[in-house]
Order: sequence, then structure tokens, then C-alpha cells
Amino acid sequence: MKVLLLYDYPPPPGGLATQGDYLRKGLRELGVEVRACSFKSAFEKRWNYLWFNPDIVVGVGYWGHTPQIVLHPMQHDKVAIPWLVADGVVLDYQNILNTLPLILVTSNWVKERFVRDGIKEELIDVLPVGLDTDSFIPYSREDERVKAVRKSLGIDEDEMMILTIGGDAASKGTREVMEALSLIKSEIHTNWKYVIKVWPQQRTEIQNRMDIELAESLGILNNIIIKEDIISRDFVPFLLSACDIYAGPSRLEGFGMVQVEANACGKPVLGIKAMGLLDTIIDGETGFLARVGEEIKVENLVVGEEHGFPPKTLFHFDPPKVIDYRADSKDLAKYLKILIENEKLRKEMGEKGVKRAREVFDYRVVAKQFLSILKKRGLCNE
Repeated sequence: MKVLLLYDYPPPPGGLATQGDYLRKGLRELGVEVRACSFKSAFEKRWNYLWFNPDIVVGVGYWGHTPQIVLHPMQHDKVAIPWLVADGVVLDYQNILNTLPLILVTSNWVKERFVRDGIKEELIDVLPVGLDTDSFIPYSREDERVKAVRKSLGIDEDEMMILTIGGDAASKGTREVMEALSLIKSEIHTNWKYVIKVWPQQRTEIQNRMDIELAESLGILNNIIIKEDIISRDFVPFLLSACDIYAGPSRLEGFGMVQVEANACGKPVLGIKAMGLLDTIIDGETGFLARVGEEIKVENLVVGEEHGFPPKTLFHFDPPKVIDYRADSKDLAKYLKILIENEKLRKEMGEKGVKRAREVFDYRVVAKQFLSILKKRGLCNE
């Protein structure tokens, strides 16, 4: 069997690229003939169609990438199978997607969104994102690389480190976490710092200023460290191992990759009881899921070229559609207090998280699940 994978290749550190690259690695180790190329490169895709002649073409992206990862291979008589994440709402390409033999999605919540927005349920199978559990492992606090992370952040040995990693902060729920920390700041007697690691980009710079203003208004600015910098995936396991609690109550999360990586590094995860995190975190075992405090619904949505539409294209929804969520800050505060004060519980949750990451989300396990889905659908005889 020959598989051509289309994603952001060669892979930068982003989630979609990593998603595709781990599947490539897993299939290769299972003996599958697999190649990868950029989903944007029509030239290289055609080249692969001609000489490699793949049996299936798997494209990683969201519904807006349909022209590149579905239509293009179909136009060259190839079997296209998209592996999609959620973008809040599916606005187009339902007619094309509903002709496919299989659509892969990253969680049951993503499947629900697609069915809600007009995709046939019987076409969809859930395939989680894989990770490398040989690299994402718990490193000791005494490991020099972990100690160097904390020292570079200015965090003392006796300080509790809470961590969130994201492209920007707000989308990962950091404002709700800051509100939660402000609610318990007078009740906890452990010194703590909240580290927010973000990626350098224009929207992040704007968001950082807003987050600093929020932290100042909440009286916790001295406890907040916002680190805006480029990092490699090689560094992430040491950054995660340096923290005590990973806080990831994302506002929109189709899977929760960093949350799973944090579990794999032996850290309890604080999330939200919604979306992909319902699949990735076991509430009360590998972390805590806070209640949903608010659902963000829209009646009208204006989109443009970033979604493949003319500028200022208006969509009207009746009834209004939920496009993202906010975690309940009081619930977050309750769970943060429990985790901060209970080292034994943090360790137990971390150990369970490591076990589950290896059993369910290891990239080799995901690659086997991928092949099993293909066989079930009659798309693979091997």
C-alpha cells in the first residue's frame, strides 16, 4: 500500500504539521510505503501522483483546505481522505466532503461539529493525534536541562510553576486561568508563578498587552511570566517537565495536543469539560475538567479571504451556532487550589497521564488505528 500525506511539510513546530509528521513516522515504522509533501505545492503533489502513484492521499488540515487536500488529488483520479480539525463551524465544501469514502477527524467533538454542519455521520471516523512517547517523557526536576528551564524563567526551587503553551494566550484559556488564580491568591500559601509561553506574531503582541493589563487589574502581575519566543519541539518536553501543573482550558480545542504531551511528561492537566478535551483528559484521573462557564454563540459571522471567500462575506445562522467556549473561573480556581496543595495527587495524576499517553496516543498506536480504519472501510487490504 502506498500513502501520500499532504500537510505543512517540511514540518514547522505547529500542531497540524506535527500531526501529519507523526502519522508518516508511524506508517513508515509499520512498513507502509509513505511519502509527504506540502499541501500547498501543486507541482510537487502532481509529481508524486505520477511516479509514486499512491493508493490514497491523506491531507491534514481543516475544511478550508479542501481545495488543496481533497479537490486537487480528486482531479488527478486519486482517493482523497482528509484528516480534519475543527474551526468552530464548517462554512463550505459539504457537497464535496459528502462524496468521499472516509473523513478522519481528531476527536468525537470534531465529529459532532461536522455532523451538525451538514457532513454525513457515516463517513466520519475518529483518529486521535499521535505523539512520540520516547521523547515526551517525565524528566526529573533534578535534571540539569529542567533546572536550566526554571532558572532561565527566574523561578525559584520552592515556587510552584503553572504553565500554558499556545500561539497566543487567550485562545488557550489563560485569561480564565488568571481570573481563577486571582480568586485563590489569598488562600494558597505556596509561592507560585504562572508561565505563559506564546509564539511571536502580531496578534500575540496585541493579546500580550491585554493580558498584562488583566493581570495588573487582578493584582497578580508579579506572578505572571509571559514568554514570547520561538522554540523547537526538542525543547518542549523539558519545558513541560519544569512545570508542576499544565493549565489548558482552551476556548476552541479539537484535540488538545499539548495537554496530551503534558500528561506524557507526567503532569496533571487542567482543562475544560468540552470539545476534544473530553477525549484526551480523563476527568479526575489524568487531570481536572472545569465546567463550561460560557458558550460563545453567533448569529452572524463575517469571513473573508482567509476562509476562501470574498472579503466581508456574511453568514447568518438560525439557530445561532456555538463557535467556542469559556471555562468557569470559579471551577478552575477550585481545581487549581486542589492541585497546588496536593503534591501526592499531582504525582498520581501525572503517572496515570503517562500510562494513558503511551497506550492511546503514541504515534505507533495511532498509525495502527489508521490502518485498521482503512481496512474496515475496504480501503486497504494489507
